Amino acid sequence: MKVKWFVCGFLTGVVVTVLAMVCFAFFIIHQYGPGGTTSQMPDSAYAECPKDGDANITRLLEPIRKKYKVPAICAAVVTSDGLKAQGAAGIRKIDANTAVTINDKWHLGSDTKAMTASVVGRLVEQGIVRWTSTLAEVFPELESSMSPELKNVTILQILSHRAGLTANLDWPELSKKGSLRQQRYAVVKKAVSEKPQYEPGSKYSYSNLGYVIAGAIIEKVTGSTWEEQIKKLFFEPLGMTTVGFGGTGTPGQIDQPWGHIADGTPVAKNSPDMDNPLVMAPAGCVNCSITDWSKFIIDQLKGAMGKPALLKPETYKTIQTPPFGGDYALGWLVVQRDWGGGTVFNHGGSNTMNYANVWIAPARNFAILVCVNQGGDAGFKASDETVSELINFYFKNQ
Repeated sequence: MKVKWFVCGFLTGVVVTVLAMVCFAFFIIHQYGPGGTTSQMPDSAYAECPKDGDANITRLLEPIRKKYKVPAICAAVVTSDGLKAQGAAGIRKIDANTAVTINDKWHLGSDTKAMTASVVGRLVEQGIVRWTSTLAEVFPELESSMSPELKNVTILQILSHRAGLTANLDWPELSKKGSLRQQRYAVVKKAVSEKPQYEPGSKYSYSNLGYVIAGAIIEKVTGSTWEEQIKKLFFEPLGMTTVGFGGTGTPGQIDQPWGHIADGTPVAKNSPDMDNPLVMAPAGCVNCSITDWSKFIIDQLKGAMGKPALLKPETYKTIQTPPFGGDYALGWLVVQRDWGGGTVFNHGGSNTMNYANVWIAPARNFAILVCVNQGGDAGFKASDETVSELINFYFKNQ
């Protein structure tokens, strides 16, 4: 039976997260602006649909792409045994007929958060830090200038968005001086000196700032950058060779998917710099091929199923369980879905120019990953309908 009610179930679970992702990319269009193409592209611009990968997947992607008038969609179906099928349909840039491929790199936005939480999990396993370590313990040199309410905020509260932190700071301003480590440390100094938005631990409030602080904690306790740690602890062991940070593509070349804003207009430029400032990377600036993203998701699926994976079973349980009630764990929204056999994990990511969407169903042993090179409502709806179609595809082809 086809899943027709999927979208409504998704929206009721993540509306707060989706709104927060809009905040995540608040300065992008102001800084870079749209490209020269008119925002209302003719239907003929979406008629051609080059395809790559599994034909069974691309047949599903093509009508969704046309329905929502997005440039391209890339998707994959995985189980704990590995990648089962993947495909890509569409073009990298709406005014340039260059086909996407399954090897292209896609911006993951806030789907980076589960990766950052997993790095912390590995460091907890190594005894370098504790889930209950406080800001005052990690940054004792800042304790005298800390807001009293924030001194005892724990890493677990930070990663579950229950630290009382605001959603964002002025990231462009904070990215003007120093190395990335220095910038993130400056973020911590500013954030901990200010009174929290609400009493830490009292409620959930999505915060990109919290994950930037988590990145700074990783840097403080290891002596190396978040980028170096995530490569060493996850990307290299999992064989993720295409990973980058920031936007995708060579400046001026259409060699990777190009970002498009909500109305379908391509942004003015591409390149790694076409993203939020990299001080924010722990909150949402990873890009990679869908094959490589699948490797991380497969590891998360294995961990949820109790199968051998990179981390210990208890670490996955911590990452994938809301620690203070509600439905947000550490980089994962945790909800109930009949099609998933009960508990499933989800997260979406967007920098307003791209949309990434992943659902993991441990009880059914599968996960769906979708990327779209357009932000806004169309990017979200195209990704959501693709997930729905691929759930049906999975059940038909077990």
